[in-house]
Amino acid sequence: MNNKLKIVAAAALSVAALGAQAQAAFPGGKPITIMVPFAAGGPTDRVARDLAEALRKPLGGATVLVDNAAGAGGSIGANKVAKAPADGYMLLVHHIGMATMPTLVRNIPFKVESDFEYLGMINDVPMTLIGKPALTATSYKELTSWIGQNKGKINLGNAGVGSASHLCGLLFQNAIKTDMTPVPYKGTAPAMTDLIGGQIDLMCDQTTNTTSQIEGKKVKAFAVTTSKRLATPALKDLPTLQESGLKDFEVTIWHGLYAPKGTPADIQKKLNDALKVALKDPEFIKKQEGLGAVVVTDKRTDPAEHKKFVAAEIAKWSPIIKAAGVYAD
Repeated sequence: MNNKLKIVAAAALSVAALGAQAQAAFPGGKPITIMVPFAAGGPTDRVARDLAEALRKPLGGATVLVDNAAGAGGSIGANKVAKAPADGYMLLVHHIGMATMPTLVRNIPFKVESDFEYLGMINDVPMTLIGKPALTATSYKELTSWIGQNKGKINLGNAGVGSASHLCGLLFQNAIKTDMTPVPYKGTAPAMTDLIGGQIDLMCDQTTNTTSQIEGKKVKAFAVTTSKRLATPALKDLPTLQESGLKDFEVTIWHGLYAPKGTPADIQKKLNDALKVALKDPEFIKKQEGLGAVVVTDKRTDPAEHKKFVAAEIAKWSPIIKAAGVYAD
């Protein structure tokens, strides 16, 4: 081999070695960004910021930032991640919207099941069925009687098309076979304000948004949407909708972590390993419990099980959304 070829070969080996070293050293001092496809200050944003803090130590002290890109049922922010370089530096925290977007969003610019690497589930957030304080009903049984007497007159609030409260409301109406007038708002805060003020009648929303209002007796609480009663002091006496007669009714607003499709397998493993450590962080668990959320400890923290779970959720929600005929353009 002549000297020129030797120099070229040596340079190529050096570049390959540097590339391998950089990948092995991920994140190597470069900041990681978690994209939240909803506005800052909301439940998903709070989960992402708590997770960002908990991920720093298991990622070797890396800087983990949070960015927000809201709109179109959460698909705008998700699309930014789907189209981002597959190098592990742009991640996505998304909720149940990953399962509803394929049906809910017209002309969705990516494929949920094939354009992301699934890194593991984060938490489950229970839902509560609540009503305006002026309602005479004091139990779920009395509420169903009131609903029967006021068919066609009931306003059901939500935080916007595709929001957790919107989805829970759709499932509830489907379960009791009664249509109500949906009243969408631009976020949970204005919807809750109008519920407290009596401008709307009912809402089904996350414990992250309702626990303090229930505790302060600003709204009436009728049931939780989990299969078992909750241990949270303010909610422990609320029955489940299943025990109240709605067979198989269960809905939680879960969150998961994702990376762009094609992210190298070793980087995926580092991120999944870091996630599993973060989910056991006492401070992270405490913060999630404060939001009324339950940190995932089961097999869904594994990427394959996470993906399998989302596929099952897509199958669950698709017919409900199609029957309702709603879309988030």
